[in-house]
Amino acid sequence: MRIRSVRPTRSARPVRSVLALAAALAAVLVSAPRGSAAVARPADCPERALTVRATASDDPRVLHVAVTNRLPVACALDRFPTVTFGDLDGAALPVPDGESAPYRIGAGATVHAAVRTVADPADPEARRVGSVGVAVAPSHHGRSFTARELGAGDAVLVWEPVTTWWQPSEAAADRTLGLNLS
Repeated sequence: MRIRSVRPTRSARPVRSVLALAAALAAVLVSAPRGSAAVARPADCPERALTVRATASDDPRVLHVAVTNRLPVACALDRFPTVTFGDLDGAALPVPDGESAPYRIGAGATVHAAVRTVADPADPEARRVGSVGVAVAPSHHGRSFTARELGAGDAVLVWEPVTTWWQPSEAAADRTLGLNLS
């Protein structure tokens, strides 16, 4: 059998938009037969299609993280954010304990996580960092927020930080940490 190379013609145009690609993916998923044993997982969310925010809460030990999917279709994040602190090694541990896994975020939806940076602000072992990094998937670079942007003054206190899995609201994320802030 002979294989011919295919050269694109001038009329062939590459998909130029994440939105066009997402719409095509949605059409395929919608046309899939229902009730089949295999459930299609949404495509990973492209970083540029997400809005990531981090803000201080009423509790100086806790930050709120929110992510909005600006695509017209669902996509997948990691099950919890990767939250890092300045130049310190490591990241906040997930609560409840768990491993990385896909988390579906709907079209136009916003999900929330709460991050406890330090259990006791008076802890003499607490470190001080000038920024907090948030990434919503291992393949993403993430976004960095300065302590001032977070309303923490010159530094964020950190010692044994934890982060919740994505939740539908700030209040649900706070409850996961055993707090009633929202």
